[in-house]
Amino acid sequence: MDIRLGTRTGRWVVLTTVLGSGMALLDSTVVNVALPRIGRDLDADMAVLQWTVNAYMLTLAGLILLGGALGDRFGRRKIFVIGVVWFAVASLLCGLAPNAEILIAARALQGVGGALLTPGSLALIQASFHPDDRARAVGVWSGLGGVGAAVGPFLGGWLVDGPGWRWVFLINVPLAALCVPVALKHVPESRDPKAHGRFDVLGAALAAVALGFVTYTLIGASAGGASFVVIGSAVLGVVLGAVFLYVEKMRTDPMMPLTLFASRQFTAINVVTLCVYAAFSGFFFLTALQLQVVVGYSALQAGTALLPTTVLMLFLSARSGELAQRIGPRLPLTVGPLLCATGMLLMLRVGEGASYVTDVLPAIVVMGAGMVTLVAPLTATVLASVETGRAGLASGINNAAARAAGLIAVAALPLLAGMGPDAYRSAAEFGATFRRAMPMCAGVLVLGALIAWLTVRNPRPGACVPRSRVNCAVAAPPLEEPDRAPHAERGPGDHTSRGDL
Repeated sequence: MDIRLGTRTGRWVVLTTVLGSGMALLDSTVVNVALPRIGRDLDADMAVLQWTVNAYMLTLAGLILLGGALGDRFGRRKIFVIGVVWFAVASLLCGLAPNAEILIAARALQGVGGALLTPGSLALIQASFHPDDRARAVGVWSGLGGVGAAVGPFLGGWLVDGPGWRWVFLINVPLAALCVPVALKHVPESRDPKAHGRFDVLGAALAAVALGFVTYTLIGASAGGASFVVIGSAVLGVVLGAVFLYVEKMRTDPMMPLTLFASRQFTAINVVTLCVYAAFSGFFFLTALQLQVVVGYSALQAGTALLPTTVLMLFLSARSGELAQRIGPRLPLTVGPLLCATGMLLMLRVGEGASYVTDVLPAIVVMGAGMVTLVAPLTATVLASVETGRAGLASGINNAAARAAGLIAVAALPLLAGMGPDAYRSAAEFGATFRRAMPMCAGVLVLGALIAWLTVRNPRPGACVPRSRVNCAVAAPPLEEPDRAPHAERGPGDHTSRGDL
């Protein structure tokens, strides 16, 4: 498709994809601000709060690659709509959950819906828009999607202090009711004509189970130490992770083709993604608790405190994508994580009696500036490093990296910071562990910035062919395929040949 961003259809496509992916992003952050109230109402310890977050990210990270493959094969719009409906039903179950066990199970079901809709949303943009408009469309999608993630704590706080924490889940039902008919009426269907073969259900199961064992190890070790069960879980997680990589290497139709990582640009961007989203997830998980448990904010005040990131993402993300299109992704992907790291270190000043204006606000503004700088270029660059026909797969891999990183961070940070099972009930204990955790998050971001500076490549001047490239500024060199003979010369209208980016 060659839809232009300024047309009526183009605006409907953006609205639909933002509603769907924003619903998933919103839910991944809105829950954080509700955690103290959930813990009190369900008489839960810190491990239950971690699982409330991680049950969702576990199934999302483990199955999102399969979700991207399903969209490429059967139609991205179709799988996207199924995912939205699934997500809404699971959200309803979360809102009605009578205890922690059912809530955690329903959160895992939410992750399945997220795995279907998340890669499809970005792949629909990539496949629908004219090449000249894709970078800006991705920037708009990233900015508005980031607003959904950032506004989550504010909306969650308002709901928690008002009708109750269950409404942070129930709010997804009317959003889905708006998204589905718009998608069916206005969004064109697209699929990868080269998609074939059987689905890699074994690979998806191995990925999810391996992540599950690793998560159980980290949360279990934090709650009860290195027991026999915890050690056994760690061993199984590592072994199954290795088996997953072996299966993906040997299969003829894997859900995560390891040949994609022959592209240094694609590999580098995904490693940066791991660092960035591990730090982001740890930051938002702990900051929502810090503001309520230690500073003494209500849920609404804690959510409102994070609103500056919303404003920055809303007004500057599209421009950030355009800037990266002109100067290349290397500098934004280096500076952005460093700004975010600075914001996290400034959070060390936020403790009992902290002032919002002099302590909290500067940290949040710097953090938001860093997110603006890196999110849109990161998204555009990972898509530009693969063929347009493999957009769903590339989106799935990058999203899996982001969610897996967040999953591990939420599980590991309380353990690394020495946070006990009842830490969130004590201002003194939680404040001390928070001060140990923030430098860890900042360090991971500095590592991501260093990796970006050393490995991410800007395009060579004059190397881009506008009609056949995703965009001229963030497109990587062609995906290396050393085992395939060079493709034949193409005519000016051929934009889908294998090897053409």
